[in-house]
Amino acid sequence: MAISRRQLLATAAYCAAGTVAARARMISGALPWHPDAGTPPHPVRPGPWQFFTADEARAIEALADRIIPPDPKTPGGKESGCAVYLDRQLAGPYGRAEGDYDMGPFMPGLPNQGRQSKNGPAQQYRDWLAALDTYCLAHHGNKHFAELSDADKDAVLHALDEGKAKLEGVDGKKFVAQAVKDIQMGFFADPIYGGNRDMAGWKLIGFPGTRYNYLDWIDRHNERFPLPPVSLEGRAEWTTKAG
Repeated sequence: MAISRRQLLATAAYCAAGTVAARARMISGALPWHPDAGTPPHPVRPGPWQFFTADEARAIEALADRIIPPDPKTPGGKESGCAVYLDRQLAGPYGRAEGDYDMGPFMPGLPNQGRQSKNGPAQQYRDWLAALDTYCLAHHGNKHFAELSDADKDAVLHALDEGKAKLEGVDGKKFVAQAVKDIQMGFFADPIYGGNRDMAGWKLIGFPGTRYNYLDWIDRHNERFPLPPVSLEGRAEWTTKAG
């Protein structure tokens, strides 16, 4: 027996309605909320480097401490975990440029047109760091970037940023600009991603973090928020330690 299109659609609609009705339930008293009901990010845990080699990690940590130098009140980029943040990002979808078109042809483009290369961020960083060490070995007494004095590190970075120094096979100015951006993100991102350790970046600028709401403070301008910052994982002192 043939089934008309109208009958087929009507049957499908009836089945769908029946499915929805079967899943419906009465809610009263309070919303059925529970934490992490969606798809929260996986917290970064201490451990070995996932992308950087040992030599690359030393260079990135040294770079992080020159982009965000430590001072008596605030840890620098290395101690704040910025290199760990970048390591985990490069080891994941960002580093692999997942979702990006990378089949060419590749031509020089404008900055707002994004990366014009088949290499994703992970390979770019590998090439940048190799070229940086090659430059330092040749121009700074056969020393790697991480082995230079702070003054020499700054001189190298300034020379690259100003176009006065050239890296072999890569754009040194673009490298410095991207490294500054990524280290800054690691310093101010939620600690769940590996950087901003102990919420040092948020404490520096007075950012209260991911508290549930700020309704009591909406109309209170130019007042310092008195509570300490909270990350997506809460605060360390909220965690019960087994004794």
